[in-house]
Amino acid sequence: MTASKVGAYHAKTHLAQLLDRVERGERITITRHGRPVAELVPPEGAPQMTVNEAVEGLLEIRSRSPLGPGLTIEQLIEEGRRF
Repeated sequence: MTASKVGAYHAKTHLAQLLDRVERGERITITRHGRPVAELVPPEGAPQMTVNEAVEGLLEIRSRSPLGPGLTIEQLIEEGRRF
């Protein structure tokens, strides 16, 4: 998963949200004055999302797409290019 950087103050004020992200497998570097001082990482042996689970999640999100029936991303991109 991805790695993010956050400042110490942000980490202090948003710890619960950061822990949620770490629980999902993200690594977060905490900085002070732009310098890394700590990392929040999932514990070793923590269950990681498999590729299949990630794909299933994306397909589920895609099925709830607000595009409407019959519209595709490609059609919207092409329409956007006309402007």
